[in-house]
Amino acid sequence: MIQRLFLFLVLAAMAASAAGDEARSIAITIDDAPLPDSSYFDGRTRTAKLIDTLAKARVEQVMFFCNSARMDAAGAERIEAYVQAGHLLANHSHSHADLHKVGVEPFLADIRTATQILEKFPNYRRWFRFPYLREGLTVDVRDRMRSELRKMDHRSAYVTVDTYDWHMDRMFQAAVAADKKIDFDRLRTAYVDLLTDSIEFYDGVARSELGRSPRHVLLMHENDLAALYLGDLVARLRGKGWKIIAPEEAFADPIAAVEPDTLRLGQGRIIAMATAKGYEGPTRRWEDEAELEREFARREVWK
Repeated sequence: MIQRLFLFLVLAAMAASAAGDEARSIAITIDDAPLPDSSYFDGRTRTAKLIDTLAKARVEQVMFFCNSARMDAAGAERIEAYVQAGHLLANHSHSHADLHKVGVEPFLADIRTATQILEKFPNYRRWFRFPYLREGLTVDVRDRMRSELRKMDHRSAYVTVDTYDWHMDRMFQAAVAADKKIDFDRLRTAYVDLLTDSIEFYDGVARSELGRSPRHVLLMHENDLAALYLGDLVARLRGKGWKIIAPEEAFADPIAAVEPDTLRLGQGRIIAMATAKGYEGPTRRWEDEAELEREFARREVWK
């Protein structure tokens, strides 16, 4: 009852502030850094390309959610390169553990291991993002994790826009490995179109169900397509009136204080909050592997 009352008060405050709606804004967060070499870029080249892409797009700061198990000397050098470029680091667990499979205690140990490694970097922030956005299959586990994160002085790094950019990149890597003829112009257009559509979808749910457009948090991954085309996505968003903001500015939005009373947390904070207040509409856009494969085939991205 107390949680529901708190949620109602936060939503009421947000609705009251919706008058004179400001330009829509979104921060970029990038999971799974540092990813290993791929069929297209080796890890070092991908990091350099991603830093250059962000700089050319005039994106001053993103937040990289790191898996510290990948931080051997080469991995740590790449993470340091992101720091030197002015970007922030945060915790995505040591081994990208799945809470739903490993259980609470091993999962907490994995977070602590990552913290010990990552806090040595000056741009580390005490935000934790659950791998796979899985925060517990039961209310008891969900609430235990919320409590333990507070004890560790870490905040839950929610997203408002979930994406399957990781599957787009997986398809791309398979096409490269199979030596398919890739139309890179069509690839860029598909990537930008579908991600923009996802962002607009989640913003539409927010406006409809929460009463305003919050400061959004976009979920991306440290993959080759991001290195190639994240700048094009930023240009499209700016052309539609979006403002790219720093992650800590986005995480200062009032929805950061909400702990939604639902177990439907895997599509991010907006869907969780909407579900907690009775929303029964669609909860995702372009987050189906078969659907993405059909769309890329329809667009003839590769042959």
